[in-house]
Amino acid sequence: MQHLYDYAAPKKATNLSLNSDLIKKSKELNINLSATLEKALREKLAQAESIQWLEENKNAIKAYNEFIEEQGSFGDEYRSF
Repeated sequence: MQHLYDYAAPKKATNLSLNSDLIKKSKELNINLSATLEKALREKLAQAESIQWLEENKNAIKAYNEFIEEQGSFGDEYRSF
């Protein structure tokens, strides 16, 4: 299985522009901005890659579903549900 990104890559300082009140309230609650942003980016990356994979494979998925609809699934005659 391929990883979303290189977990061992070094950290890199980045300049961001964020709502000042959002930053203030986050700091008051001791929310780690870097960790929170990394988590949000991981989730967004996973979602984007999932959408991309589905788009790239939609023809194969459609063909498989059509085949199963026409031919049935292996072992259908033995299922009791």
